[in-house]
Amino acid sequence: MRTFVKVVGATVLAVLVALAIAAVVAFALVLEPAPRVPARGEISAADVDRAVAIVRRQDPRRAPPGQLRWLALAERDVDLLADHAAARWLGAHARVRLEAGRVVAQASAPAPFGRWLNVEAVLRQTDALPAVERLRVGRLPLPPALALPVLRALAARAGVQPDMLDAAGVIERVTLAPGRVVVSYRLGPQTLQQLRAGLVAPAEQQRLRAYVERLADAAARLEGRTVSLAQLLPPLLALAAERSDDGADAVAENRAALLVLAFHATHRPLRQIVPAADAWPAPRPLVVTLQQRHDFALHFVVSALIAAQAGTPLADAVGLWKELDDARRAGGSGFSFADLAADRAGTRFGDLAVREPRQLQARIARGLADADLMPDARDLPEFLPEREFAARYGGVGGAGYERLRAEIEARIDALPLME
Repeated sequence: MRTFVKVVGATVLAVLVALAIAAVVAFALVLEPAPRVPARGEISAADVDRAVAIVRRQDPRRAPPGQLRWLALAERDVDLLADHAAARWLGAHARVRLEAGRVVAQASAPAPFGRWLNVEAVLRQTDALPAVERLRVGRLPLPPALALPVLRALAARAGVQPDMLDAAGVIERVTLAPGRVVVSYRLGPQTLQQLRAGLVAPAEQQRLRAYVERLADAAARLEGRTVSLAQLLPPLLALAAERSDDGADAVAENRAALLVLAFHATHRPLRQIVPAADAWPAPRPLVVTLQQRHDFALHFVVSALIAAQAGTPLADAVGLWKELDDARRAGGSGFSFADLAADRAGTRFGDLAVREPRQLQARIARGLADADLMPDARDLPEFLPEREFAARYGGVGGAGYERLRAEIEARIDALPLME
């Protein structure tokens, strides 16, 4: 009997040692000393211009329900979308390369002990959606069948609902070509309603409802129809602080507060992304201002929301694109360095909301004025047509443009809120 116990004990010990060695080997193979996909921030106003054009061409009102439609994207557009999605939901950097019948996707995410988790997946074209052909994590090859379950688990953890498009039956085929992808899809009579219903996860809907109710309460206590942004941010960020103290994710709370505020300030109904919001308490309509200007408030809150949700590079690119569009479009308001200051101030605020979420909540709790959110912009040039903007400031990147851009940045740096 003693011999049997010794044999069993030795066997168990050997198995444990083997598992420990296997774990060490797997750890060494999976984690690497450097990222294979470096951080990037090269999104430009031209990228935003293309994205806007694509969205306009895909307007569902331009085709009857059920008609087969095509969405063509260049490799750069797919690459930027993948990188922003990876950064937003996984805290990673991604890169995509399109080949004939194949797509190579890579991602790098920080790991413990200063190491990096590098993932590469190769997908091949099929008669419907692409299928995973090869999967590698670090130097360790894995069965391709693991890719989809892992991706779905990561998406669910981030609050994304990956089955939304499948349930709506939208995408029929994805065609892969060198530097280009074409997506064939159909929109049924109820597709948009189905997509809206599944766009925001139930837990996030409840989070948003809490901020809608707080905003409705704050709006009811204010006099008049015009209100400063500095009056609306404190009650919303106070709720974010309360919920964060109770264990909620401070970044998610700040994002929800900014989303509700942005929809309200721009007079957009929240039901556009959360149909259930129709049954929630409706905040009293208000004209939100910053430094007594409604346009400054809109530039600020939209830029803050984009920065908090998708990152500073995208917020900067969208803000710059808007000014260039105003300058070149007949009937536009022209290029405005003052609007650009509001954009940048909002972008910096949105960045703080996710980079230092609890600190920002505490700063707002100490009191807020318009001058804390945006520097004085009364002396900054506005209403510049494209030709005048180019002649006086050299266009984007010109010496005059860079001088004023640096001045705007210095003024924002001087705001106590940004220290």
